[in-house]
This record gives sequence, structure tokens and C-alpha cells, in this order.
Amino acid sequence: MKTMDGNVLTERLELRWLTEEDAGLMLAIWNDPGFVRNVGDRGIRTPAAALAAIREGILALYRSLGYGPYRIAPRGSGPAMGICGLFKREQLEHPDIGYSLLPDYRGQGFALEAARAVVSQARDRLGLERLNAIVAPTNGASIRLLEKLGMQEQGAVRMPGEDEDIALYSLSLRQ
Repeated sequence: MKTMDGNVLTERLELRWLTEEDAGLMLAIWNDPGFVRNVGDRGIRTPAAALAAIREGILALYRSLGYGPYRIAPRGSGPAMGICGLFKREQLEHPDIGYSLLPDYRGQGFALEAARAVVSQARDRLGLERLNAIVAPTNGASIRLLEKLGMQEQGAVRMPGEDEDIALYSLSLRQ
């Protein structure tokens, strides 16, 4: 894995920060039935709402924390496949890794490849000591991915405004 001009290159993928031009990708992700089922319904239904959410959420993360989600695409050229990156939630002490692939790209190892690159960036570029992940206990595919990253379950946590607990995973990045 190497970094070029802010982009992260893996064997098969190119990860770069999202821009306003990625509103269509985010609209598709936020309305994907798998995302809604496993992560939640963001209520974002129009391109204008997606653009506003990118400006107020994702771009604000980059400005304030120096990290956020990456857009995932095939290395070289090709359509956007999804996102993977770091988020910061007030109720969690450490940043958490999150990812979502569009349905056509699931089950091919892309999320794991992207997540490994994000973990490396968190450790090597950002100098983070620990990463969290939150996952619905019924989301077996994501749980398997987190375990392949070396993350370990820490118990349950209830996020603000939610009615059910979700699983909290953690990974030490100390070398």
C-alpha cells in the first residue's frame, strides 16, 4: 500500500477523500437496503440532501479531524464501489472504522482490502493508538471482517437515539 497525493493505493483499489461530486455515490449508499438494515436510515432521499450531508458531515470531518471516509474505486479507473474510513462519535473515546460497499461489489474482498489500508493509515499517518468499530450483532459479514482485522468484541453499546444495543469492537494500533 502506498499513498500518492492524499490517495491510498492498494493492490486493487484506489481510496481518496470524498468530494461534493460524490453526492450520487453517497445517496446510493445511504439508500441501499443493506445499509439501512445494518447501519440505519439517514433519511437522505435527494441529490440536494446528499450534497448537504456531505458538506455538513463528511467535509467537516476532514477539516476538523484530518480524517473521514474514503471513496473506494478500482485502481486505475472504474466506478465508485463504496466507502471506507474513520469516523468520530461523541460517545466513543476512539475513532471508529466504518465501511459500506454497493451491492455489486460485496463478497469480493474489497471491503477487507480497503479496511486494512485505513487501519494502516490510522496507525502510520495519523498515529492513532486504538480504533473502535460498531456493528449490528446480526451483521455477520461485517463481524467477520472486523475479526479479520484483528478487532476484538468489547461488549455492547447503545448509541444515542437508538432502541437497541450494538456490538463494540476494538483494536490496539500500538506497535
